[in-house]
Amino acid sequence: MDWQPDEQGLQQVLQLLKDSQSPDTVIQRTVQQKLEQLNGFPDFNNYLIFVLTRLKTEDEPTRSLSGLILKNNVKAHYQNLPRAVSDFIKQECLNNVGDPSPLIRATIGILITTIASKGELQTWPELLPQLCNLLNSEDYNTCEGSFGALQKICEDSSELLDSDALNRPLNFMIPKFLQFFKHCSPKIRSHAIACVNQFIIGRAQALMENIDTFIESLFVLAADEDAEVRKNVCRALVMLLEVRIDRLIPHMHSLIQYMLQRTQDPDDNVSLEACEFWLTIAEQPICKEVLSGHLVQLIPILVNGMKYSEIDIIILKGDVEEDEMVPDSEQDIKPRFHKSRTVTLQHGGEEGEDYEDDDDDSLCDWNLRKCSAAALDVLANVFGDDLLPHLLPLLKGLLFHPDWVVKESGILVLGAIAEGCMQGMVPYLPELIPHLIQCLSDKKALVRSIACWTLSRYAHWVVSQPPDSYLKPLMTELLKRILDRNKRVQEAACSAFATLEEEACTELVPYLSFILDTLVFAFGKYQHKNLLILYDAIGTLADSVGHHLNQPEYIQKLMPPLIAKWNELKDEDKDLFPLLECLSSVATALQSGFLPYCEPVYQRCVTLVQKTLAQAMMYNQHPDQYEAPDKDFMIVALDLLSGLAEGLGSHVDQLVARSNIMTLLFQCMQDTMPEVRQSSFALLGDLTKACFPHVKPCIAEFMPILGLNLNPEFISVCNNATWAIGEIAMQMGAEMQPYVGIVLPQLVEIINRPNTPKTLLENTAITIGRLGFVCPQEVAPQLQRFIRPWCTSLRNIRDNEEKDSAFRGICVMIQVNPAGVVQDFIFFCDAVASWVNPKDDLRDMFYKILHSFKDQVGEENWQKFSEQFPPMLKERLLGCYGV
Repeated sequence: MDWQPDEQGLQQVLQLLKDSQSPDTVIQRTVQQKLEQLNGFPDFNNYLIFVLTRLKTEDEPTRSLSGLILKNNVKAHYQNLPRAVSDFIKQECLNNVGDPSPLIRATIGILITTIASKGELQTWPELLPQLCNLLNSEDYNTCEGSFGALQKICEDSSELLDSDALNRPLNFMIPKFLQFFKHCSPKIRSHAIACVNQFIIGRAQALMENIDTFIESLFVLAADEDAEVRKNVCRALVMLLEVRIDRLIPHMHSLIQYMLQRTQDPDDNVSLEACEFWLTIAEQPICKEVLSGHLVQLIPILVNGMKYSEIDIIILKGDVEEDEMVPDSEQDIKPRFHKSRTVTLQHGGEEGEDYEDDDDDSLCDWNLRKCSAAALDVLANVFGDDLLPHLLPLLKGLLFHPDWVVKESGILVLGAIAEGCMQGMVPYLPELIPHLIQCLSDKKALVRSIACWTLSRYAHWVVSQPPDSYLKPLMTELLKRILDRNKRVQEAACSAFATLEEEACTELVPYLSFILDTLVFAFGKYQHKNLLILYDAIGTLADSVGHHLNQPEYIQKLMPPLIAKWNELKDEDKDLFPLLECLSSVATALQSGFLPYCEPVYQRCVTLVQKTLAQAMMYNQHPDQYEAPDKDFMIVALDLLSGLAEGLGSHVDQLVARSNIMTLLFQCMQDTMPEVRQSSFALLGDLTKACFPHVKPCIAEFMPILGLNLNPEFISVCNNATWAIGEIAMQMGAEMQPYVGIVLPQLVEIINRPNTPKTLLENTAITIGRLGFVCPQEVAPQLQRFIRPWCTSLRNIRDNEEKDSAFRGICVMIQVNPAGVVQDFIFFCDAVASWVNPKDDLRDMFYKILHSFKDQVGEENWQKFSEQFPPMLKERLLGCYGV
């Protein structure tokens, strides 16, 4: 017998659905309470499905809402529904998937996939066969509704569908979908492609077996009159490029011609999907070979796509020139993520920057302009200067164009190619850079902001020229832009200035007074969002000029506004994050100059750590009564304490003595969150260097925790723990002996692991060397197990204190266990040769080891041995050590 509603109950449910569409918050709250009550009655869900599928007299929004409330119930309580209720819901869904209303069909589709993703695909075996059967219906609505539901299931459960758990339903589903590529309705064709597309990236077996049919069918639809179909075709081809390029290579020429056309499609969604093709192909090894003949067509198309569309300009308020007085709305401010402190070593070569495709942060949505710019950037990196013959003729016309939108896109093009085509651009820069600096005072805000970004991409070259030629004029203009009346320009200028600071470093010292005046003036001027970027520019300035900032007049300018902000912000305010990061850089740079300000800053950091730990404890004991704390507050505070310890050195002693930081640190080092442990080990290392007497009493408790954290699955935690162990060893000396066994086995294992990140390898090698230096008898017997990777990981490090202590350790260990190094002696020779100027006594240690090895094997064997050396190494050893 079919379930029937009680008339009075039905009216009650309908009234509830009507009320829930009311904008009044009081009514909304009553509705919520009512819903919770009704959820106590199992057949409430029957009423909901009944309204959705049977009450055709009701208006569609009410019926759809009934289905969406049911969907939420299914999501939350499906396991607890009586069998009769869930069966009724399932049967109603399948019987009505072809409802005449598109809205109701879509709602039923959502409901079906929600039930399916609740693990019900296994217990609802008739679902997929029945939906696939309904595809054959003569009735368009039934076919479209079933396809809509199938597409949602394919999106939500693609992995399950390709597994043995369900007896591989794709074996019949994929051939079925492929038949519908030829359907007369564009909506159905579009569904069919979208369903198959879900299985490309996962390389579903059933699709791989039908791959050629699939590709042929896509080609047939290539010029479909429906935009949604063309979009799905482009999306499929882009994914196939990643997964089955072998199948596309025979058609590559016509495929490229097709994508060139589609990238100019009148429909924005199609052109964006097609533009992804260039980004994807640029990452394929065959890119150069297949694209070089097409650059002449492709480059103008990409460049053309880099113009703002009319919609973009409206969204960006491109006609609003002055908005600096308008407060920011809170949702404009993206959440900031604090990057926890990781200890790294100085290298010979510095790494490049990440590419931020351009400065329209508030247009977070990926669009044709961004995609075209990103594609041009990647292609510039592939083709280098070979791109320029196709670009330069266009650029001239763009950069000096009277229409600001065109001129703006030209400046973006220039920025996008900066990385890949730098060599070829150098001859033109003496003319271009002054033109860009002029654009910084253009009357259109969007031109001024993009000029900031593009100039920052050429900062490296600007700094390499005599300062008066470009650096000084660029800096002068950028500082004016930091005080622009437009918020977007302020933001772009601040970010660009931070990049310039990183490149110029101490070149900025002569202008510090002028720079600080501007940055401090901006403090009083900026709205909320840009204030956060300003902190970053100040922090980067401190990192770049270092101790040169430690002058009374500079401190007098900079510190009062920073401390005023610091006092203004509450402990719960997330704006503390960027301010703490900024102060950390400032404290490190000012060193003793920060002393007058350190007490309140130190105390507050300790309080933040203490509050967070207390809140975490309450939450762990009573999760129902307390909220989980935001541990970022604790992480940022620990990092600022590290900055203080590093900057103030032994001056931090008094502060540590008067606080319970060591007790707090003991808890933080055992926190469940890896980032908290990572920052606590960094602080432990910095305190060890700054005031070891306060750390020493805790070593017996701390060492086992450090040993447990030598787990390379958490790379940064492991890295900082390793570094801290090395610093502790240098302070403990021979007293380190009882603890070597707790940490050495893990360190030796890590240094021998394949694919260990470079930073971790280097820190591990340094710490092994330092342990060997203080406890050679304990470490030297293991020499043979680590000497080769030890040598190769330290040969690229610059001469510094850490490298010095590690190499002393190796030399001491070789004296204890010379046999341990014999088989890998050539690696030791190479590592010794990586020193530019070792201290005299270290050079003597190297000299003795090299000569005693040579004396032991004899002249003739040494000759044979040294013939394996590369010429550079031979020369270096002969010149420095006479061997």
